[in-house]
Amino acid sequence: MPLLSLLIFLPLAGALLVALLPRERASLYRWIAVAVTSAEVILSGLAYAQFDRGQAGYQLLEQADWITLPMGSLGVASIDYLVGIDGISLPLVLLSAVVMLVGVVSSWGIHGRPQAYFALYLLLTGTIMGCFVALDFFLFFLFFEFMLLPMYFLIGLWGGPRREYASIKFFLYTLAGSVLILLVMIGLYLSVIDPVSTAVAAGLIDSPSDMTAEVLRAVQFQLLHGQLNPAQIVHTFDWRYMADGANYLPNSFLSIFGEVSIGGMPSRMLAFWALFIGFAVKLPIVPLHTWLPDAHVEAPTPVSVVLAGVLLKIGGYGFIRVVWGLFPDGGAQYATVLGGLGAFTIVYGGLNALAQNDLKKMIAYSSVSHMGFVLLGVASLTAEGVNGAVYQMVSHGVLSSMLFLLTGVLYDRTHDRRIDSYRGLLTPMPQYATLTAVAFFASLGLPGFSGFVGELFTLMGGYQSTYLPGWITAVSVLGIVLAAAYFLWTLQRMFFGETWVRTYADDATQAIADLTLREQWLLIPLGMLALTLGLFPNLVFGLTNSTVAQWMLKFVE
Repeated sequence: MPLLSLLIFLPLAGALLVALLPRERASLYRWIAVAVTSAEVILSGLAYAQFDRGQAGYQLLEQADWITLPMGSLGVASIDYLVGIDGISLPLVLLSAVVMLVGVVSSWGIHGRPQAYFALYLLLTGTIMGCFVALDFFLFFLFFEFMLLPMYFLIGLWGGPRREYASIKFFLYTLAGSVLILLVMIGLYLSVIDPVSTAVAAGLIDSPSDMTAEVLRAVQFQLLHGQLNPAQIVHTFDWRYMADGANYLPNSFLSIFGEVSIGGMPSRMLAFWALFIGFAVKLPIVPLHTWLPDAHVEAPTPVSVVLAGVLLKIGGYGFIRVVWGLFPDGGAQYATVLGGLGAFTIVYGGLNALAQNDLKKMIAYSSVSHMGFVLLGVASLTAEGVNGAVYQMVSHGVLSSMLFLLTGVLYDRTHDRRIDSYRGLLTPMPQYATLTAVAFFASLGLPGFSGFVGELFTLMGGYQSTYLPGWITAVSVLGIVLAAAYFLWTLQRMFFGETWVRTYADDATQAIADLTLREQWLLIPLGMLALTLGLFPNLVFGLTNSTVAQWMLKFVE
């Protein structure tokens, strides 16, 4: 069964079905979305069950020729439909399936244009899955770009008063980063060959199934010494071949030998920075983060859940898979600079979160701070740091979803997100207060919860790194202190003391109701998942360890 293709195309088919249903069937929109996202959880669970944890390479591969175009002396253009998973992508696929289901259930209260909303939501689900399973750069970029469209409309049509500003800012920031990624993608394509297809074109083998290690070495030897007929060279977007320096054309723009330079800087280093900026916008990393608080504040609660829980992780995934994965030389050369940028993001995000009075904006800046740990872990170039970075993305996906749902619960009742508008909510909303405390303590890194494990391993990686000076990791520890400050201060101001709500004056305590059954079904499982991941971190590390160990071989001198 093509599990990965189903993960992509089932939501797309669901989006088409919702879009074509007549308005008389409006009651089915939500149920179709729930059915599709529930099926995504099941399919990702099947992928998890079939995954071989001891194997470092890509698994569940699905490949088909898509575009093949002879270009004469320029060789042959080849684009494949190629999908697969490994220990880095599978945890994020599982996270995406869970968060997208949570987002659908939390969207139950969406009544304005529900047909368009759920069709766009399912379209977004399919493109997100495509980003995490694509192994062809062109295919990845297609999903990466197409993802902007549904998110733009979900914020722009169902957001708050400044939704148009927030949606266009989100779109322009991400699009600008995408242009940089596109330029490097084209450069990589023109610099890399597909050794298997080239061997077939050159007559060394009859079919791809005949490929052996000896033939591969022969093709790469002929490539290095200019013995291949240019018309028989097959260019590729396949990440597997882009990650092997022996598949690069000598004297090409992005050759691993670095002959080409622009303004005195090697073209590979320029490409590294272009890719880094492109994905840093999505993560986001300071100073490319300013779109995120605006998008979160104006987006409806379910869209904030998806934005923080999943979309930011595509930036971190791009760091590991593309930026450092395809340009390990740049990652090693600029590790200290990027580790310092990660530490700055951690502290800057924490200080901004501490200064906020808007609960949603505070959580948005806490996301900026926590994503800084991802950059720190990757920049450390240690197994602990990279494993911790992937774990941090999974942990933050769960906890940020819970935090934005909790904010939405309060906003649904009072239409006010100001922290200083509330006091003593523990008395009228004990269940809400308990789950908020769980989410806050888990997010600030309390041992036993997932937030502690992710931060611990990224910091361990930073301390053990031969690329990062100790002061960078020491400064990063301040992020944990700041997280404790803004989460505990918010908890104290909103839930302790005499009960009052400024928004509703005299009848405030009557207007504030505790969690509904649907809200309990959303929040309690997320809290339990954060606890389970914290107590059993091997649920993630068992998937990532072998793949990260292989990934680290790029940096062994």
